[in-house]
Amino acid sequence: MVLWFLALYALLLVVGIPAMRQLLMVRHHDTVDQALAQEVEELRLLAGSTDPDTGLPAGLDPEALLGSFLERNVPDDDEVLLGIVDGAVVGASPAPTPDGEVVDSLLSTWSATDTPRWGTTGSGAEELRWLAVPIDAGGTAAVFVVANVVGPDRAEIDAVVRTMAAVSVAVLAVATVLGWFTARRLLAPVHDLIDAAASISDTDLTTRLPVRGDDEVAQLTATFNAMLDRLEAVFRTQRQFLDDAGHELRTPLTIVRGELELLPDDPAGRAESLDLCLDELDRMARIVSDLVTLAKSEQPDFLERRPVDVAELTDGIEQRARALAPDRRWRIERVAPVVVDADPDRLTQAMVNLVTNAAQHTRPGDEIRIGSSVGPDGVLLWVSDTGPGIPADQQDRLFARFQRGEGAETRRDGIGLGLAIVEAIAHAHGGRVEVASEPGVGTRFTVVVPADTALVLDTELADLAAAQEVTP
Repeated sequence: MVLWFLALYALLLVVGIPAMRQLLMVRHHDTVDQALAQEVEELRLLAGSTDPDTGLPAGLDPEALLGSFLERNVPDDDEVLLGIVDGAVVGASPAPTPDGEVVDSLLSTWSATDTPRWGTTGSGAEELRWLAVPIDAGGTAAVFVVANVVGPDRAEIDAVVRTMAAVSVAVLAVATVLGWFTARRLLAPVHDLIDAAASISDTDLTTRLPVRGDDEVAQLTATFNAMLDRLEAVFRTQRQFLDDAGHELRTPLTIVRGELELLPDDPAGRAESLDLCLDELDRMARIVSDLVTLAKSEQPDFLERRPVDVAELTDGIEQRARALAPDRRWRIERVAPVVVDADPDRLTQAMVNLVTNAAQHTRPGDEIRIGSSVGPDGVLLWVSDTGPGIPADQQDRLFARFQRGEGAETRRDGIGLGLAIVEAIAHAHGGRVEVASEPGVGTRFTVVVPADTALVLDTELADLAAAQEVTP
């Protein structure tokens, strides 16, 4: 880009400087010709006037006319005025005259002029531009000559052009150096992008480039970093899925393989082994389903948002809870009469996981409370139980994958992905999961879903806490 710019600039200089010189020469030529024509016009005006001494027209005596004009007229710089009568110079202006040899060589040409005549003589500093005009004076051969020594002016124009050419070449050299360094500086982020792209592999996606300024290159850098973030998230999800699947599926596969290899011959033993294999296969199916859910949670199409009636959603969760664990006492603490933009299926999945978790950590007859409300951060959906509670040192790792609680029910039935799925669903909605637990008192899990545009359906129900107790 810099080379093309410099080449274009050099071409403009090569074409422009001679063109400018030619333009200056033409303008100077026109100016000189106008000045020569003006002197002739002034002579004509004098010739048409009356001589105050004789009372006769001044043009009747050409020698007197030329003498009077040369005495009264002040020529311009480098201008020469000559009066020629019968082939001899009868008068000259006081301005510097050209070389005598030049005048002598032109004298015969000027004397023989019978019509106005333009001419250029000499070269260099002695170049002369002239205009010879005959004077009609009743048989007397008189000629008025006005000339201009154009050589010095043309030499001055050439000097100015040479100076401008030298300055332009110097500017071109400076522009070349500055343009080169500027281009390298501007393209440095592009080179960094190339190096970063070359260093990326499926094992290292941590490279990020600093974003400087707000121009197009900065926007390209920010877009590149965002692309790396997305790629890293995809690779991280894939690696996590493979690690989790390999870690958790290895055990049931080993159990199934061992049972099939040692399958007994008697019908009772065979039936027992087949039941165990089917249980492990069901467990594997649940693991795969949960892992797929977690893998999809980071994809843009994970949620299918639509208006959700939170009160209806809360009632539906309570009904599912009763079918899931009919030997617990389920209570709806509060219902939020609002409509929010969310995915009802994913929210139901998250709440059912919380309900299942609460049922696994309580005993028959224990009370489990479900509720929803509108808070400053959005809509709150919670499940609260009266189980053994969770020690404070274990609460930080509750939502990690394959982390199980200490209860016997959890060790037997759980696979440690339920709370991880709850957190993934909350994060997909832009929210979070909060846990409040006290050993010996119980645990409360709350899903917070941002709802800036929540629509309240019934203001009276908004402050009404429904207390429904459902017994087995």
